[in-house]
Amino acid sequence: MSVPDATAAQQRTTPAELLWDLVFVFAVTQVTTLLYNDLSWTGFGRAMLVLALVWWAWSGFVWATNDLDPNDLPVRSVLFVAMILTFIVGLSLPMAFGEKGTVFALAYGGVRFLHFGLYVESSRRGGASLTAIAGFGATVAIGMTLLVVGSLVGNPARTWLWVAAAVIDYAGPAWLTRERLRGIQQVAVSHFAERYSLFIIICLGESIIAIGVGAANHDLNTELAAGVTFALLVTIGLWWAYFDRVAGEAENRLAAHEEPVLAAADAYSYLHLLLVSGIIVSAIGLKAAVGHSAESLSEGARLALCGGVALYLGGHIAFGLRLVGELSVAKAVAAGACMTIFIVAGESPAWATVGTLAGVLALLVVFEHRQA
Repeated sequence: MSVPDATAAQQRTTPAELLWDLVFVFAVTQVTTLLYNDLSWTGFGRAMLVLALVWWAWSGFVWATNDLDPNDLPVRSVLFVAMILTFIVGLSLPMAFGEKGTVFALAYGGVRFLHFGLYVESSRRGGASLTAIAGFGATVAIGMTLLVVGSLVGNPARTWLWVAAAVIDYAGPAWLTRERLRGIQQVAVSHFAERYSLFIIICLGESIIAIGVGAANHDLNTELAAGVTFALLVTIGLWWAYFDRVAGEAENRLAAHEEPVLAAADAYSYLHLLLVSGIIVSAIGLKAAVGHSAESLSEGARLALCGGVALYLGGHIAFGLRLVGELSVAKAVAAGACMTIFIVAGESPAWATVGTLAGVLALLVVFEHRQA
């Protein structure tokens, strides 16, 4: 296995990767559309399932391009082919549990196998361990087979087969080949941490889009202005909680970690899904709140809003425990406060509910900033 030089250690995101990321803006938007159209437990479960699949595809390519040069023509070509397939995944996503299930499954399977192909090429060049990737290569094949088979049957069998596919695909590097994962490749820490930070920005951008869509076609009265202001403050609070201290501190801890591959896999590939899910779910609540600023939120919209922020903070707690080694009591208290708002704000106008949530996040970021 090759040892990265100083240039590799300072590797940064390339324009090709940024273009690749843009297609995921669309895919994430489609996830929010899917959930917004069905604010039920079934709708939530389906949205989180497809989000987990989209996230895993994106994360896999981060690992591959962390080892390979995205500016190499073959690697860049694979990225762009995968980009086209991912866009098809996004187009079919709202109807993935309906008539477009097979299109979704085949396009997604193509993305996953292209990722695996990059890893095989990396092992051929000596940049990754072939024995390490062979184990979870089998889980990719099994998972994608279940995904395609599930697309050929109706619900609820499709949903359960797709859940099994996701679990098996995630389980490959998580448990089944964990000992081998230690030797899969070196980690260019700056590039790796930056890539995941950029995905957080993508999701926060979707929150801003959701706020704008919610406000569209409404008169800009006092209630709407208050709703938009507080919704943007919530988004700023989510950004601040991650980028003020956590992102840089986590990168430093990863660079000094004794087992950077395992730490990166746990803290970024797995636990960041909680952060992403929290942002996406809360974006649904923000959209509903802005669109109905003067009215009380439905229970589903209120749960999406408050529960999404609480989930995001819970992801932060888990991330900090795994990588930084500290339990954030402040974030735990803030998450509890978010769920308290969900319980007590049933009759409050939406702008007031969002404003209270923004206040909780403001107190959190002020406290943590002073503690830094």
